[in-house]
Amino acid sequence: MLNIKTKGWSWIPSIYYAEGLPYAIVIIVSTIMYKNLGLTNTEIALYTSWLYLPWVLKPFWSPFVDILKTNRFWIVSMQILIGSCLAGIALTIPSSNYLQYTLALMWLLAFSSATHDIAVDGFYMMALPPKSQALFIGIRNTFYRLAILTGQGLIVILAGFFQSWTDDIFKAWSIMFMFLSFLFLIFGLYHFWRLPHLESHSIKNNLNIYKIFQDYFKIFKSFFNKPNALAAISFMILYRLGEAQLSKIAPLFMLDSIDKGGLGLSNIELGFINGTIGLILLTLGGILGGFLISKHGLKHWIFWMALAMKFPDFVYVYMASAQPESFLLISSLVAIEQFGYGFGFTAYLVYTMLYSEGEHKTAHYAICTGFMALGMMLPGMVSGILQNILGYQSFFIWIIITTIPGILIIKLLKIK
Repeated sequence: MLNIKTKGWSWIPSIYYAEGLPYAIVIIVSTIMYKNLGLTNTEIALYTSWLYLPWVLKPFWSPFVDILKTNRFWIVSMQILIGSCLAGIALTIPSSNYLQYTLALMWLLAFSSATHDIAVDGFYMMALPPKSQALFIGIRNTFYRLAILTGQGLIVILAGFFQSWTDDIFKAWSIMFMFLSFLFLIFGLYHFWRLPHLESHSIKNNLNIYKIFQDYFKIFKSFFNKPNALAAISFMILYRLGEAQLSKIAPLFMLDSIDKGGLGLSNIELGFINGTIGLILLTLGGILGGFLISKHGLKHWIFWMALAMKFPDFVYVYMASAQPESFLLISSLVAIEQFGYGFGFTAYLVYTMLYSEGEHKTAHYAICTGFMALGMMLPGMVSGILQNILGYQSFFIWIIITTIPGILIIKLLKIK
């Protein structure tokens, strides 16, 4: 086990970057891409929020990942499939029916990514003892968020540069997705070589269909029979109620023109804000959160982390009201919000890991992330409609109001 812990540095950063990147592409990059390609805010919020569904439903197939094959097998095979989906998107963007084709491939990409998440998180918990898991939580969260910021930052910037180079936004995004497909083929090959072999096939290969389904329902039943299950599930759904809506509309707000109530930023400016200052502050927030939890425990910090995550949402109320033109000011305000998000999200991750502890931790953690995704999908679906009705400033005030349940629900949790 010590050897695996020591070698964790050779696979934990890369595997969590590979976990976060397809999620960022499906949920964040697709939003900006469809905005560039001419869809309305209401259409974008609705279509891209539906793409959360594989993450919501993944608990229903997560026990099969836990029972059949090994986590290592699923990780490598899903990374290859993700690369293939990205290549398909690249080839269909220039077509006349790009919306139908790309959405279908995004769905397959989302399904592959959700399966990949199950295997990665299970592999992490099986490869490391609990104390090492706490040590690496800040690192894995940082590289996961680095992947998210790559979607928000570098990918958007490169798409902007490709647009300037080709003078064709469709071709620019096609080139970008082809590059991403090659990246994931490299990930698959690297992790096939580098991931340690942890599990034995001997027991799994002897399972019959009846035994598989028996174990399947046993795993689900054991999750809902955990102590304080109702409060835990409510927390997973409500903790990011405000941020679920904000994450869909914030980039559209910054891209929209001044006369439409936005900030009028370009793809390159938006990508630079999210991918530089935002990245640095979010990373620091995640690392600080992991360090403080490891020192004093989650129970001591979770309430203050929740406040730190939600209070900075006020910066969007200010920006919608003042519509500042200063690039430095906008960058600074986004950085404050990102630091708070990174700090508060660490508490969320640690709680779900603690709640998943037990015999079927891989499947139970997948069920947790399914509820987390549901908490992002449903608010995100209606966010475009609400923004269209309320306008940007009133919508961001609404966001502040909807952060309150995520703070109040903490009082019902039982944290050792």
